[in-house]
Amino acid sequence: MKNFIETLKNIWRIEELKNRILATLGFLLIYRLGSFVVLPGIDPAQLDALQQQASSGLLGLLNLFTGGAFAQASVFALGIMPYISASIVIQLMTLAIPYLQKLQKEGESGRRKVNQITRYLTIIITAAQAPGYIANLQSQLPADAFLLSPGTFWFSSLLLLVTGTIFTMWLGERITDKGIGNGISLIIMVGIIASLPQTFAQELTSKLETEGGGLVIFLVEIIILMVVIFASVLLVQGVRRIPVQYAKQVVGNRQMGGVRQYLPLKVNAAGVMPIIFAQAIMFIPITLVGFAGGSESSWLVREFSNIQGFWYNFVFALMIILFTFFYTAITVNTNQMADDMKKNGGFIPGVKPGRDTALFIDTIMSRITLPGSVFLALLAILPAFAMTAGVNSGFAQFYGGTSLLIMVGVVLDTLQQIESYLLNRHYDGLMKSGRIKGRVDTPSI
Repeated sequence: MKNFIETLKNIWRIEELKNRILATLGFLLIYRLGSFVVLPGIDPAQLDALQQQASSGLLGLLNLFTGGAFAQASVFALGIMPYISASIVIQLMTLAIPYLQKLQKEGESGRRKVNQITRYLTIIITAAQAPGYIANLQSQLPADAFLLSPGTFWFSSLLLLVTGTIFTMWLGERITDKGIGNGISLIIMVGIIASLPQTFAQELTSKLETEGGGLVIFLVEIIILMVVIFASVLLVQGVRRIPVQYAKQVVGNRQMGGVRQYLPLKVNAAGVMPIIFAQAIMFIPITLVGFAGGSESSWLVREFSNIQGFWYNFVFALMIILFTFFYTAITVNTNQMADDMKKNGGFIPGVKPGRDTALFIDTIMSRITLPGSVFLALLAILPAFAMTAGVNSGFAQFYGGTSLLIMVGVVLDTLQQIESYLLNRHYDGLMKSGRIKGRVDTPSI
């Protein structure tokens, strides 16, 4: 406890770090307050049907990502997910469009242009999703819940939903620039954590009931949750090291000394991006039918709205495995790594520099990515098993899945940035056993 208090004092002594943390908390507070601002023209007292609809299933998961804004008919109801979808589309298009490939190689100026294109695409995606959300509101809420004429309500709601997503995206970018951590990731994480106290209380209450199993069952659930969190941390931090020899001096054909270093390759080099990609795609069927406003008897809608169902989890896990390989392939440039080693006089013992080194690294990456992707997929579908075992659907989302992996990855990244500030000012780090390992070598959400 004493060391914890001393660490807090050290953080407060660093003026820049203190200002960044306060700025981050301020922006996140604005986002949380905005999630309770109901769309004009809706009676907030008559949202029971919408909240019941968003209490479970795929819409419950979407409501979790928006921090409850979806069920509140908030101006932030669509959250940051349209921006995530736009980012996915842009990354996929980069493989096929030379112009985007060229922008990626232009450094900071190219990155700004790609970000601008992503923002425009976010507006288009939000404008396409907003009518589905508004139609769902009209189908779920009673007629007297709407206080404006249909035309006025549609126009104002469409404009505010698009504006709300743009503002959320702007808050995320401001956090990244002026605060600590990745803003978009923190916004998603805060939305997820917002539901934790309520779902925790609901699960405890249900277990203390006559047929709930009692306090012992609840404690067993908490122990299992701790084990899953520990497994998630291992997945995020897992590293395979390849020895690399760097020559200090070469005289004639003789190498005069050298230094042995290691090339760290992540077991899960893609971070949580594959699970984000897959989850965004799993939302598509329900979005296309107007958030269940279409034919609920459709097999596609029925199966892919049931997050406990076999087909939903099978397709979800399969896409995570495929996206892990795909995202690793586009983010880990083995040819560039081999070229950089060759230019710096480095080589992997027993492997020729250049193309052979690139092939060797690629082979190693494929071998460690396979178990990493399978492990990631298993963690992603664990909530379905938890719900089958009787865990409350809201609390079950923290037994793995997108929710837990996002929280673990974001917390580790943010703590690592804080630790970097402390170490740069010659203070002790956050942990005595070693430095915190985050996901700084892979793109954040």
